[in-house]
Amino acid sequence: MAERRRLVVCASHSPGMERDTERVEGAEFRAGLGLARDLVTEFDPELVVLFGGDHRRAFRTVVPSFAVSLSAGIIAEGNHGPGVLDIPHGTARNLAEHLLDAGIDVTVCRDVHLDHAFAQPLRDLLGSVDARPVVPVAVNCATAPLPRAHRVLALGRAVADFLDGVAARVLVIGTGGLSHSPPSLEVDAYELDDGERARLIAEGSEAARSKIRPDWDQAFLSAMASWDTDRLIELTDSAHQSAGAGANEVRTWLAAGAAGGGRSLHQLVYQPVPEWITGMAAVASA
Repeated sequence: MAERRRLVVCASHSPGMERDTERVEGAEFRAGLGLARDLVTEFDPELVVLFGGDHRRAFRTVVPSFAVSLSAGIIAEGNHGPGVLDIPHGTARNLAEHLLDAGIDVTVCRDVHLDHAFAQPLRDLLGSVDARPVVPVAVNCATAPLPRAHRVLALGRAVADFLDGVAARVLVIGTGGLSHSPPSLEVDAYELDDGERARLIAEGSEAARSKIRPDWDQAFLSAMASWDTDRLIELTDSAHQSAGAGANEVRTWLAAGAAGGGRSLHQLVYQPVPEWITGMAAVASA
């Protein structure tokens, strides 16, 4: 049997999961995420391509639709200190060149400071932010106007073409979603300091608990399982209205799925977790 060269894992992230240090919430999701971690461990990736969003921290005054990071760090957040990503500069540069040649208007960036959208999946699936070489690809999921779903799929397909020429086992990650509406993203503001961000979250957290939409989440997961791109485009382009501002992050799932070759992504777990204000899910390629 030929060696598998690409594994796709998409999973929700949430700062609330890390604040729950006693691990009393989201037990079902944590177990499913453990299954994803086992798949990653068995696969033993040599390179990671990570599609993540930004919570208006790295990209505030200039917001690219798509950006490849040539160098990047992780901000101190929650119980975690700052970190530095191990980005293979040549691979990242070559990917950016390939995307431009493929007609994807991608930005390159250096020394950006990324948040939990990138850090949490690396810790959850690989143990640390610097466990493997990683190429971070930012997808704008927070600051309107957002890239349309068909362009996100085009981005992913162009990344797939690039990875076809990479002689390494590649883990492709999409991170964020599903339905949720963080109070800090419901306002059209980009100069929030940590104190103002915390105030908005505290004041809006109770209302946010009621904004999980399990029916929408299951529709999206079903479309991922069958890789129904027409349905995925429809759900993604209407995500904000139907499932909250945070649901826009499913763009990273579309990009990751397409970068993995457009194969079925089967559901490992789904659990609405009101304490984390999010419909939490994880999927993986066969």
